[in-house]
Order: sequence, then C-alpha cells, then structure tokens
Amino acid sequence: MKKTQIAMITTALLMSGAVSAQNKDIEEVVVEGKFLSSNEVNSVKTPTPIIDVPQSLSIFTADEITARGITSVGDIINYTPGVNTSQGEGHRDSVVFRGVRSTADFYLDGNRDDVQYYRGLYNVEQVEILRGPNALLFGRGGTGGVINRVSKKAKIDEQFTGFKSTLDSFGGFGVELDHNISSSDTSAVRINVAYESLENHRDFFDGDRIGFNPTARFLLSEDTTLDLSYEYADHERFIDRGIPTGSDGRPVEAFEDIVFGNDQVNLTGLEAHIVRAALQHNFSDTTKGNLSAFFADYSKFYDNFYASGYNQAETPNVVELDGYTDETERQNVILSSNLVSEFDTGNIGHTFIIGGEYISTSSDQFRFNPVFSTSNDDRENFLVSRPINFSGSAGINAAGDTTSFTFSDLNDDTRVDIDVYSLYVQDQIEVSEQLDILVGARFDSFDINVFNAETSETRDRKDDEVSPRFGVIYKPQEQVSIYASYSESFLPRSGEQFANINGSNNALDPNTFTNLEFGIKWDFAQGLSLTAALFENEQSSPQVADNDPSTLDVIESDISGFEFQLTGQVTDSWSLSANYSNLDGEIISSTGAGTGRTPRELPENTFSLWNSFQVASNFGVGIGATYQDESFVNTSNSATLPSYTRVDASAYYDISEKLRVQLNVENLTDELYFPNAHSTHQVTVGAPINALLTLTGKF
Repeated sequence: MKKTQIAMITTALLMSGAVSAQNKDIEEVVVEGKFLSSNEVNSVKTPTPIIDVPQSLSIFTADEITARGITSVGDIINYTPGVNTSQGEGHRDSVVFRGVRSTADFYLDGNRDDVQYYRGLYNVEQVEILRGPNALLFGRGGTGGVINRVSKKAKIDEQFTGFKSTLDSFGGFGVELDHNISSSDTSAVRINVAYESLENHRDFFDGDRIGFNPTARFLLSEDTTLDLSYEYADHERFIDRGIPTGSDGRPVEAFEDIVFGNDQVNLTGLEAHIVRAALQHNFSDTTKGNLSAFFADYSKFYDNFYASGYNQAETPNVVELDGYTDETERQNVILSSNLVSEFDTGNIGHTFIIGGEYISTSSDQFRFNPVFSTSNDDRENFLVSRPINFSGSAGINAAGDTTSFTFSDLNDDTRVDIDVYSLYVQDQIEVSEQLDILVGARFDSFDINVFNAETSETRDRKDDEVSPRFGVIYKPQEQVSIYASYSESFLPRSGEQFANINGSNNALDPNTFTNLEFGIKWDFAQGLSLTAALFENEQSSPQVADNDPSTLDVIESDISGFEFQLTGQVTDSWSLSANYSNLDGEIISSTGAGTGRTPRELPENTFSLWNSFQVASNFGVGIGATYQDESFVNTSNSATLPSYTRVDASAYYDISEKLRVQLNVENLTDELYFPNAHSTHQVTVGAPINALLTLTGKF
C-alpha cells in the first residue's frame, strides 16, 4: 500500500508541503515545533513534517515563545535566519524577508491579516515563518516570505486553566488566561484573555493592549468538525520614530535619550473584531474537505511627528520635524474551500489538492499633514533638547517664536473596494519511496476600484495572474531530504495597502517575484535538525521609460543568499537553536544597469544562537545572542545602521509541577544598538538591559 502524508497548512496554506510517503490510514499526529500548522482542523488532521517541505521555514511554538521571554513578532524575527525587522514608523509590525520589505504579509490561521498594527501572541499555538515567494499558498504578496500565526483552538475531552503574569524592569506588566472547558463528548469552549500595560526606555512611551479570544469546537459527527472563533483586540501606544543620523551617516549617539516627536500627539490605536469559522469533513479515509469563513473589521488611527531633516555640520542644535494623522477603516471577508484526495495511478501515488478562495476587501483611508502657523508649511525647525519644546498643539520653534499647528492639509483620501477570485491545484506525486515531485499553480483575479475623494477621480485595475510552483524532494534516507524548488508571486501596483493606482500605476502590470532554492534537511538521530539552503530571489518591475513615457522598461533586480539553521537536542539536558544567513543584493537603475548600491536594511550577515540547559529536574538556564551586520538605512546608501551583538539570558525554577517562575534578561551587556530604521533620520534606539519576571501555571 502506498504511503502518503497530506500536506496542508491552514485554510489557504495548501501547497507548501511536498508531502512524503506515509500510511493512508491517516492518524492525527501533533508534535510541537516539528510540523507546519499542526492544528488538526486547519491541516486536515495531518500536519506536515518540516523535513518534507521544499523551502526554508521556521516554527516557534507557544512553549518556546514563553521560555525565551518573547513578547512580540519582532522578537521572533530576531532569532530567524534570512529575516530582519524594520521600524514600521513605530506603529506596526514590519519585516524584511530576504531583502524584501513588507507590512502586509501577515496571516492568521492562513487568512490575510494585512492591516498595519502590532500583533499579540497571547492566543498563539505556534508562529510559522516561510521564506521565498508563496503565492500558491497565499495569493498576491508573499513576495519575500510570510508570517502565519496559528491560533489556539478549543480541545474536546480536556479541562484546564493556564495563566501567565509578567513584570519587566521598565514598569510594564501583563496577564494572560487560557481556560478550556469540555462541555460534552462532542463540544468544547476555550477562552484566551490578555491585558498588557506597555512601558519601555524612551521618554513618554506607554500603552495598553487588550485581547479577548473565545473559541468553540463541535463534533457534528464522526467525520465532521466545526471550529468557531471570535477575537477582539484593543491596542493603544505611543509612537516613537527614533533619532536622526549625523554627518557620518550614523545615528547620533548623543541623542539616544531624546524623543523627536510630540509627547501628547504621537499616538496610535487599533480596534479589531475578527470572526472565523472552519468546517472539516472526511468523505472517506482518503478524501477530505475543508470550508472556512473569515471576517475582520479593523479601525486604526495614528498621529505622529518625527525628525524629517537634520544637518549636523551646519546646524547641530536644530532638527526639522514633520508629521501627519492617518486613519484606516477596513473590512476583510475571506471564503475558502479545498478538497484533498489520495489515489494511485499504477505504481504512482498522488496527493491531489484543489481549492478556491474569494476575498472582498473594503478599505477607506485618509491622511492629513500639519500646517504650522509660523512656516505655513507641514515642517518646522526646533532646537534639539530633552524634551523637544513642542507639546500638544503648540511649541517654540528654533527662532524662538511660538508656533501652533492643525492637521488641515489633506494628503490622501481614498475609498477602495477589492474583489479577488482564486483557484489553485497541486499534485504531490510519489514517484518512488525516495522521490517526490510537487507540481502546482494558482490563478488569481485581482480587481480593484479606487475612489480618490481629493480629486473626485475613480480608477479601476484588473490583474489576472497565474503563479506556478514546482518542487523536487529526494530522500536518500528517511531522515534526510534534498530539495529544489521554483515559485513565483506577484504584487499589484496598488501596493500592500491599496493606497491608490493614480498616475502611471494605473497602466503598469504587477511586480513579479521568482524564487529558486536548493536545500538539504537532515534530522539527526539524537534529536537535532539541520536545514541549509541556497536561494535567489528575482524581482521584475515594469517602469515608465525615462526617455519615452509611452513605453515601459522592465527593471530586474535580484537578491541571493545562503542560510542554515540547526535546532534540537544536543544532549538530554542541552537544547540548541543556531541560525545564520548571508544576503547579497544590488539596486538596479531605471535603465536596468547596476548602481553598486545595496537595498536598504539588507545586512550581509546575521547570526543568532540560543542554548537551553536543564541543570536540575526543576531548574534550567538559557543563554543566547543575536548579531546583525551593518546595513544601509536608505537606498542612497548615505546612512548606515551599525552592526551589533545583543546577548540575552534566562533562568527558570519549577516551584511545583504546575507552577514556574522565570527570569529573562534582554541585552545582558547593556549595549547601545540600533536594530532598524524607517528612513534617514528615523533610527530606532534599541532597549538597554531589561529584565522580565514571569510566573506561569496551570490547574
């Protein structure tokens, strides 16, 4: 009998597994940290082993997130190869996947979660980071990679209550509650609740984050399962966009304690309501179906001022500030379904997946720039001081004059409607016990309508794109896989946040991205797993020709690199996670010629290491470090993010079998470092030494 494991990720994560041969009498196997999307409903009862996925990926489980003291998506990125953080203007998660910047390639249970905000981890079962274009899984976007959060689901036949409370040395604290009730043999309810009071090392910073996520599971029959979920998120925090760079192009360290903003205005807030339903039915032992519905309503604002200009040589005590207020109202409706079937044609085994997806997005956004009374412009000069003499609606400018402002200059007001229809197919072909071939493609019809209220202009654009994927996995041994993969993705000219398709954007085809990757995965007998990959990501971008606006130039650029990760148990008492990546890229000019300049925030080398040691049965310690090579803040390469090494440590003690106290220390050596930036004069100041005390328990 042929052996096959079904490869599915979440509702839309259906292609990623090049699934190796396994028994057709499918069993549910959940092993934390070794499988992609291990939730049994979203992955049609069978998780996909990492060794059988023909691309680089990393998984962080909930237990690992707690053990390392991770409190944000950015913390996870710091310990992931080939990926680094960007500042995101101080109000959103922002990631650089192999040199490709993104604020929208975030997913929740495989559903697009594209509004710009900081995502909580209180209700996460695991976080999956996949590198390379992923259009067959996710459709548009996914150009450099994606981050998918797998949420906690209700569990039948289990009764438990878990809690976590934290306190850090900056004064921030948080509490989490995870309560599961199995109300009968066929139903269960689970409630995850969290509250965080946010503090950090920067002046004026504070914030609050509330999360509430009840879920329910129903066994409608032996073959049918229904999962329901509602999540409410309410976030508010101060916006800090960092410090300027000086004449040498490096952050001005003398300004490390100064906030270049307005202590009463710099603020962001989010309110979100997210409803999910997933229905799974087993038609037979070899054919399964999944239907899901996702609705999300997001309301977000952010008001901020920031350093927009600084000339250290001529006016070292003067900084220019600019700002804006921005609001977004967005609703996403996502309906998706798929069918997975296993069958044989002669001696060839197949795992065939066919699915469809419909996305309806309504997104209204506007932005106003400030107008200063003294300059009648959106920018004004202030003396550098701590704090800047600019609070509330007024301040004293560099000339000593009182200035006030109003957010009255309309910069953008757009109303966007998007309809996306998708169809995808994939065949996982088991040629032999050692050789698998993956062939798949996805068709997306992306239709966008944008009304520009400022100009009373309506524009439309429709793109029909096919995104192929091809993979080969050769397994000389059961625990070793050698793979090659090719994939494509695209990004419409309306961009990640659908701001507009004005001007020439209305006529331009989408940017396309291709990925060629070769790798090896090896699960060693003692519990260590090694992944190494060589890859090249190529971008093709149609641009209006400089010398003839009626024609187009196709500009191509590529980023190539190497990465490896080694994770698992070295000995019974020592676990290890080591990651390294080397990236190389060049900015291409509008003529197609190389410029010799490097894409911004593309460090050549990054390295991270985490060691956990079980000292005694109830006591353990951890020590780790992250290194990031220097990189450029801007595309002109005139400003630089210095390289840095940050050392982290942890220790825990089990008071009892169900109660643990834990201490995590970040930046143990108290190094001054600058992890990321948004633009030339907005460089993030990394946190000094910070201790986080956590109490976790379960009863």
